Amino acid sequence: MKPGRTKGGVVDLFNSVRTVGLALPGVEPSTRYDGSPVLKVGGMFMAGLATHPSAEPNTLVVRADIEEREALMEDAPDVYYLTDYYRKYPLVLARLARVDRDALHDLLSMSRRLTLAKRRSAKRQLGFEV
Repeated sequence: MKPGRTKGGVVDLFNSVRTVGLALPGVEPSTRYDGSPVLKVGGMFMAGLATHPSAEPNTLVVRADIEEREALMEDAPDVYYLTDYYRKYPLVLARLARVDRDALHDLLSMSRRLTLAKRRSAKRQLGFEV
């Protein structure tokens, strides 16, 4: 069984992620190729359940630049962490059961901001106006 899943389907903890995330401008719900729920901005991944076997069950994965994720992990190592698999990406893992609503809002806002910046950068590289 994949992390973040139960016999009945995706863990209900993602409902709070969805609720908080959808309150942010331009965020939309979606699903990954494996059926797990994600949030996207402009069609790009913003947040979702970590599905790699190295992640703990009920873990959220969001965009985070290296400095931000290091600060998060230093300030709250019981909440934020990385595995070797995720370390090479600008992401951080969060144990959903330990993230309060305010921290979740801040985390998703950060991920949204980084996703929008990545989207703008990708458009510039393709020669589109931003």
